[in-house]
Amino acid sequence: MRRLLHIVLPILTIQLLLSGVPVHAQLNTDRITAIGRNALYFDDYVLAIQYFNQVIKLKPWLAEPYLYRAIAKIQLGDMAGAERDCSSAIQNNPFLPGAYYARGFVRLRQGHADMAENDFTEALVFAPDNKIYTLLRADARARLKHYPEALADIDELLRREPRNASYHFEKGTVCMAMQDTLCAFQAFSAAVEYDSQNPANWSARGLVNMMLEHNNEALLDLTKAVNLGSKWAGDYINRGVLFYKKHNYRGAMADYDKAVSLDPQDAQCYYNRGMLRSEVGDWNRALEDFDQAIGLEPDKTEMRYQRGVVHLQLRQWNEAVSDFDSLISRYPYFLPAYYLAAQAKTALDEPKAAWHYQQKAHKLEQNKEEIMRQQRSVNTDVQLAESQPQKRDRRKEFSNHAAQNQAEPQEEGYYSSETRGNVQKRHADVVNEPNIALNYYSKRDALRRTDYFHYIVDDYNRTQTLPSPLQVTIEEPALTAELVNSHFDAITRMSDRLDTETGNPDLLFSRAVEFALVQDYSSAIDDCTRAIVLLNQQDEADRRLPIFYFCRANWRYKLLEYQRSTGELYDDKANGKLEFEMIMRDYDQVLRLQPDFAFAAYNKANMLCTQRDFDEAVRYYTQAISTEPEFAEAWFNRGLTRIYTDHNEEGLADLSKAGELGIYQAYNLIARFQ
Repeated sequence: MRRLLHIVLPILTIQLLLSGVPVHAQLNTDRITAIGRNALYFDDYVLAIQYFNQVIKLKPWLAEPYLYRAIAKIQLGDMAGAERDCSSAIQNNPFLPGAYYARGFVRLRQGHADMAENDFTEALVFAPDNKIYTLLRADARARLKHYPEALADIDELLRREPRNASYHFEKGTVCMAMQDTLCAFQAFSAAVEYDSQNPANWSARGLVNMMLEHNNEALLDLTKAVNLGSKWAGDYINRGVLFYKKHNYRGAMADYDKAVSLDPQDAQCYYNRGMLRSEVGDWNRALEDFDQAIGLEPDKTEMRYQRGVVHLQLRQWNEAVSDFDSLISRYPYFLPAYYLAAQAKTALDEPKAAWHYQQKAHKLEQNKEEIMRQQRSVNTDVQLAESQPQKRDRRKEFSNHAAQNQAEPQEEGYYSSETRGNVQKRHADVVNEPNIALNYYSKRDALRRTDYFHYIVDDYNRTQTLPSPLQVTIEEPALTAELVNSHFDAITRMSDRLDTETGNPDLLFSRAVEFALVQDYSSAIDDCTRAIVLLNQQDEADRRLPIFYFCRANWRYKLLEYQRSTGELYDDKANGKLEFEMIMRDYDQVLRLQPDFAFAAYNKANMLCTQRDFDEAVRYYTQAISTEPEFAEAWFNRGLTRIYTDHNEEGLADLSKAGELGIYQAYNLIARFQ
């Protein structure tokens, strides 16, 4: 596991974040915790840990800093460290349900389902209505094979939300584990009814239909899953099996080829394709498939049996005997292996060895009752992919608002891939691309444009008044530990200068950017506002103003998003509405001063989508595209918005353009919406 770099935050640097608190005053731990939670929410886990470290050093008796640090460690894969922090949080405050929940999650990931069940049960004592806690306890109980208790948890969730497809899907998986195919069929049918666009639901019901030998219905279900964009190789394996049984060898071969391309590490894909190639007499390529399958799963002796048969056909006698001997050593009562080994020995002109195999088989045949008692089943037919892979990533449940039981995050789709770079095979979520930002850093992507150009930004960069040039980017990377320290140092230096240069708008804006980089958006907004006031006093047409307004709008939105996620605006809807209006006014100011600044129109359109004002959103996406014709994100978001408002043809055309410009997730969506 990658070692986390330790950041030591100087006392003076931290105090600069405390809005006027003197150097000698006690550190404001509430403020540091709030900024750390902000960093955690925006996935800056290394930075967040450093903030929580400082709070823990100053007030080790608090529970929440340990919990938040545990959440960050979970995201970074440090499960043991997260468990220790959760236990410390519980020791400090045994009435904190999020701590039991987080520790239960960690223990479940570590394979300690019994302890995880206890933690989820404890969490439910303090938060009995929390659906995530209940669902995870059902998961733990299913792993312990406590199936009735697991079903009781899921049935309780269904009592509250009878139309929730994911709960029906979970129930179906438990029923499958219980080998109750009727229960599983009913559950997966309900999942299909309530979410007919999720290929996993059709896939699961198709598998149950195959188990019930309802092959025609299974073929329809699996075809539906495939047409919805399934990226699970098992769907193609199982449909290939159905085609194989119907002697539709062309269809079966196409599905097996697709399965291999989707999951080249799945031995079953190669095994079934090898079986089909054997059926049509393509012995050499069948041998290649069986070699691949055995290389991936050397303990599957039935694969060696099929390879032995192919070796016989290719007159590779010694290799055939080796495969049959391997099978006999594990299944000593499997008679066909003896006769085929004898056939190979006869071809090798070894009659004594052939007679030995035949005699052994003959003696076994004479004792048929013993054979029936000892016989172990060897499946030498094509094989089903038994169940949908459960690779759902629940890590995002551990944002700080989830830990406080204030909101329930969305899980990733059932088809989430653990191979991040394999984007063309990933199930694409139907979500808008994020806002454009001005930042010193931009995450590069060799296959897609992630940064843009505008001359007013370039002109400002040429003045060299900022420590680094601003970049117009769609991808803001997380900062390394070294960069975090460097920005804190920059804040210190700039604060010293501002003691004497109080009327320097560029210096104020520069410090605002530094504050934003360390996720202190309140301070960033304050500095930016002071800079805007100074510029307006000097020249209301100053070319720097659009940049300052744009950045302030972005920072206000990030702060608003964070406050909403943590429930800080729950009892103050009017304040939230006012903040939203202030953000929109800032974007309007940018467009008034610089009408060709397409990024303000794009960000405003994204904001309008959050308010469900889709017609206005489309208008502003269109304005952004007219100014910046290769603005891929604007095409993509306008496409999704149009499809959402039932303008499918125009929306699909927009997604096509977005895919052309590099957002190739659009192609997955096109296939599904068509």
